[in-house]
Amino acid sequence: MNKLRRNSNQLLIWIQDIGLLIISIATIFAIGIELMTMLEQRHVSLADLLLLFIYLEILAMASIYLKSGKLPVRIPLYITIVALARYMILDMKNLDTWRMLAVAGAVLIIAFAILVIRYGHNNYPYTQTDDD
Repeated sequence: MNKLRRNSNQLLIWIQDIGLLIISIATIFAIGIELMTMLEQRHVSLADLLLLFIYLEILAMASIYLKSGKLPVRIPLYITIVALARYMILDMKNLDTWRMLAVAGAVLIIAFAILVIRYGHNNYPYTQTDDD
């Protein structure tokens, strides 16, 4: 039974690694497409740079997960803040006041969540157990 559990766990780890590889390759491909688009248009906007930043954060998250085996909670929150900022920049002319306030409020809530998570990690760190 213990050997079956160990083999099942190893299979799941391999599937996760393959999934991360697929995500990384797709992200690199998306970066290439975005760079080609910028070269064709001969113009780089802030929205383009924020999109590239999102792609780099995704690659960093995959890299951290491969190194440590743990998914950092804060990085997806950072990605979300950048994505909301990009949304505001792209649709600035179409956003009414309430929608802009809602997006800004969402950014504020996510930023507060990041602070709470950081505070928790610093003041209540995880203890290492044999089960980890």
